[in-house]
Amino acid sequence: MLRRTPPALAVALLLCAPTAGAWAGSPGRQVAVVDQASRSVLVLQSAEELMAYRGPDRLPVVWGWSADRAPELADLSPARSWTNPDEAKSRVRHGRRYLLTTASGGLAAVVETTTGRVHWAADLGVAVNPHSIELLPDGNVAVAASSGGWVRLYAASQGPRAAAYAQFPLPGAHGVHWDGRTGLLWVLGDTALTALRVGGTPAAPTLDTVRSSPLPGSGGHDLAAVLAAPGRFWVTTSDGLWRYDPVTDRFTAVHLADPAAERDLKSVGDEPGTGRLLTVAPEHEAPCDWCTSVITLHRPEGARSLRGARLYKARWWSGW
Repeated sequence: MLRRTPPALAVALLLCAPTAGAWAGSPGRQVAVVDQASRSVLVLQSAEELMAYRGPDRLPVVWGWSADRAPELADLSPARSWTNPDEAKSRVRHGRRYLLTTASGGLAAVVETTTGRVHWAADLGVAVNPHSIELLPDGNVAVAASSGGWVRLYAASQGPRAAAYAQFPLPGAHGVHWDGRTGLLWVLGDTALTALRVGGTPAAPTLDTVRSSPLPGSGGHDLAAVLAAPGRFWVTTSDGLWRYDPVTDRFTAVHLADPAAERDLKSVGDEPGTGRLLTVAPEHEAPCDWCTSVITLHRPEGARSLRGARLYKARWWSGW
């Protein structure tokens, strides 16, 4: 097990961690976690190495990022706006890998992992609770804000602080995903999964509804591609885990070995090549009712406890 790691130590570990170029020879797929204890996105060793890890003196971190250590974001008040980071995605555009991240405090950012350069960032305000983010092929950025009740498509292609946007109202907006197969932007709210068509120009985008499907349960939270079945999506609600097929417009319940593990999931995804599922669910214990220190794997089953961490989401670090 890992000892409680103070934020200062976590920062030191990140500064000496290997760069993106060192990952290629590592076995298995790395896991990215959003750790609110260290206010960081951490990329950890592969699931296989995590399961066997016993070193008590350091986190098994291979790369990480925090807005607290990004001087170019000083104008966005990261001490406040980077409070409670809640999303981490990996995307590859024009051969470059990017970290996509948001925080409940208001920050949304896209960061090139090799250089640490911020492609785009904005402070959207603590009242709106940014909850997920997506990078489009033209360089624009979509953000879902749960308390704001909207999804915005920012003209991020126009510069690192571009502020123009198109907005789609969506109560409880929690998830956003670009489907390159259909050219649709899928967005997840409290009660519906909606597909949007992006129009206009990169400098002045527009959003129009193509279709909307009611969820099989309330409290939509996470939306991700099913990598083993392109075109389909993982969807989590307060009380269930689902696979959605846009062709049939059908949600199919996904059952895990432990039925309790299907509820209140903050994130879900299948590992490229193996199909192994990775989920995170809160432990509902102080000091963070919405966090956990446990990464859970399914098919085959397994769990890894990162003592002292306050994890909100965990995702396979794939740039599909």
